[in-house]
Amino acid sequence: MDRNTINIEKDISIDEFQAQVDDVLIRHRSILDIITKLDEYTARINRAVIKSATYCGCIEIHATKQDYNRDSLEEIKNNMDDHIKGKLCPSCKEILHEEMGAYIFYLSALANTLDIKVSDAILNEYKNIKTLGIFSLK
Repeated sequence: MDRNTINIEKDISIDEFQAQVDDVLIRHRSILDIITKLDEYTARINRAVIKSATYCGCIEIHATKQDYNRDSLEEIKNNMDDHIKGKLCPSCKEILHEEMGAYIFYLSALANTLDIKVSDAILNEYKNIKTLGIFSLK
C-alpha cells in the first residue's frame, strides 16, 4: 500500500482527497473563511461530544485529577484516564463522523491555500512520534 493511502471502503489517498477538496471548494476559498470554518467545526465536534453525554447519555464524562506520580512515563501512560464511561451510540458516532469529516475537509482546504501537502504533514508527525515514541509527550 502506498504511504499516502488509507483503507476506507476502497483505497483513497490523502493526496487525492486533498485534490478533491481543492476541486469542490468554491464559497470559502479565502484563508479567513477557512480559518473560521475550522473554528466552527472544532466547536461542532466539541458540542457533539458534550451532547452525547448530556442529551443522549450514551457516554458519561467523569473528570478527575490525573495521577502523574509514577516512576516512569510508561506507568504514567498506562494509568491516565480518558474520563469517558460508556461507548458512543450509532447516532452520536454518525454525527461525530460528519463533523470530523467536515473539519478534515477544511483542514485540507487550509493546506491547499498554504501549498502544504496534508500527507507530508501526517508523514512528518508520524516520523516524529515513531522516533520519539512516548517521549514526544503529547
